[in-house]
Amino acid sequence: MNTRLVHEFRFEAAHRLPKVPRGHRCERLHGHSFRVEIAIEGRVREETGWVIDFYDLEKAWAPLHEKLDHHYLNEVPGLENPTSEIIAHWIWEQLTPSLPGLCRVTVFETCEARCEYEGG
Repeated sequence: MNTRLVHEFRFEAAHRLPKVPRGHRCERLHGHSFRVEIAIEGRVREETGWVIDFYDLEKAWAPLHEKLDHHYLNEVPGLENPTSEIIAHWIWEQLTPSLPGLCRVTVFETCEARCEYEGG
């Protein structure tokens, strides 16, 4: 039986969306307090009692946090048009090599709006 483990991370960043229609409010520079949930799915290992150590999730997230937190996202390679959808996919691509079992990345742009990405 598989178990899903979820860890939440946060970062503060500014961005603008260059591909929205002219005059759209997101065309202007603005910022968010982003919340990211990283979900790992797998079998609980008998020898440890967990799917993955939360510390390993934190280590995998740390380089991304350095690239994102208090930065202008449009200047991060791969995030030139940093919509929630593109940010979620970008995070997935960054984490996949170091996190076997990654099954979902959820990016909360606001308290009410989020994007869930499950690969593919």
